[in-house]
Amino acid sequence: MAKEADKSGVRYVDVDQGYFDKRTLRRYAGVWSLWALGVGAVISGHYSGWNLGLAIGGWGGLLVATLLIMVMYLGLTYSIAEMSPALPHTGGAYSFARTALGPWAGFATGLSENVEYVLTPAVIVFFIGSYMTGIFETPASFQPIWWIAFYALFLWLNIVGVELSFRVTLIVTLAALAVLIIFWIAAFPSIDFNRWALNIGPDGAELPEGNGPFLPHGLVGALAAMPFAVWLFLAIEQLPLAAEESHDPKRDMPKGILAGIFTLIVSAFMILWLNPSVAGVGSFALGSSGEPLLDGFRALFGSDIAKILALVAVIGLIASFHTIIFAKGRQIYSLSRAGYFPRALSVTHGTRKTPHVAMLTGAIVALLVMMVVWFGVGEERGAAIIGGTLLNMAVFGAMFSYIMQALSFIYLRKKLPNIERPFRSPLGVPGAWLTVIIAAVTICFQLSDPVYRVGVIAVAVWFVIGILYFLLYARHRMVLSPEEQFAMGHRSAH
Repeated sequence: MAKEADKSGVRYVDVDQGYFDKRTLRRYAGVWSLWALGVGAVISGHYSGWNLGLAIGGWGGLLVATLLIMVMYLGLTYSIAEMSPALPHTGGAYSFARTALGPWAGFATGLSENVEYVLTPAVIVFFIGSYMTGIFETPASFQPIWWIAFYALFLWLNIVGVELSFRVTLIVTLAALAVLIIFWIAAFPSIDFNRWALNIGPDGAELPEGNGPFLPHGLVGALAAMPFAVWLFLAIEQLPLAAEESHDPKRDMPKGILAGIFTLIVSAFMILWLNPSVAGVGSFALGSSGEPLLDGFRALFGSDIAKILALVAVIGLIASFHTIIFAKGRQIYSLSRAGYFPRALSVTHGTRKTPHVAMLTGAIVALLVMMVVWFGVGEERGAAIIGGTLLNMAVFGAMFSYIMQALSFIYLRKKLPNIERPFRSPLGVPGAWLTVIIAAVTICFQLSDPVYRVGVIAVAVWFVIGILYFLLYARHRMVLSPEEQFAMGHRSAH
């Protein structure tokens, strides 16, 4: 029976303990598991994607963009390192916004993260399929089979159990980092920074002798490169989604988040410095490359072992694919357990205690989107849309969720100063405001790019559908999940 609606128009229905018994998770993760989850989710962005910013800002412009984005992510990660042990629920970003700003803001934040976590693995599996096509010389039309095969394999690994899932996460993350470290060591003797990294002129043309300007396209070019610098850190914020599977989230979550972001900062600046500086590669060529790390390996070791190197490069993509599938399942699970999404999506496996329905549903939606694009507009255009527009949609969803999480942090500091905070951000409210400002600037430059605008419109359509579902149906049938109970217990602060 639905209870009377509060001022936000939300009604909660009575459920018995059996409802939650069918929706339980198993605790397993410690600090290193959480570190691997965060780093693994991001690491594919160090293999490809970031480099497209070289064409827009030049090497110096992308460096400035990366420094700004690093500041944004430091503000964000320190904020969530404080909020996640204070609100140790699977909901993550949705939970923070729900407690601080109410159910409508919580749902909007959850929707934006949903776009990110459903579409990002779809784009990653597209790149995996492209690599596998080159390695095994399958026809381009075979690509969808690669997508289905990799989804099936890594869904199975995630559903079998949280223990196996975290072990695989740790292994593939360490392997992906090892590949990067091998590249850094091999690259050192072969770099000529001025000749190769600075080989883009003010008109965007290649400078054969290098020694070009630090900011070939000025400060505007540096700011326009910010969406690409995001790829060096995108998805580190997923860690709070593992809160209910962590042995001690109040102790381990801040350590895992901060260890992850500082690992990524070191890796990001090493790859930004070394990959364009390798003799025979250069910023100009990397600015349009779909496989910058592989280009660097080819320049160092020759193309004769290209297939072996391609298999090595797939490791980074697999690490992110596997870990974001994990995050997607928990994100859908938490929203559906509370009733924002259909409640059937939050049922967990009877013995494995993993959110298998949520993961399967998210994978099916992603594959349907990919198939519609691939077969609807043709393989060539479909590849461009899947590889570009869908990831741009994910970045836009991420930026919106960052703004909401930072605002939640600011509001919680002001309105709930006395809740238990096992960790306090040393950057405080100023750090959160920097996150808001830099994320907003990034969105502005996304909107200046026609390719990004198409993605933003698609995200807006998803938002409209979601908000209408919540307005007309879901808000009358909510459930007092742990996230909702915590928020209701502090609703006087709203």
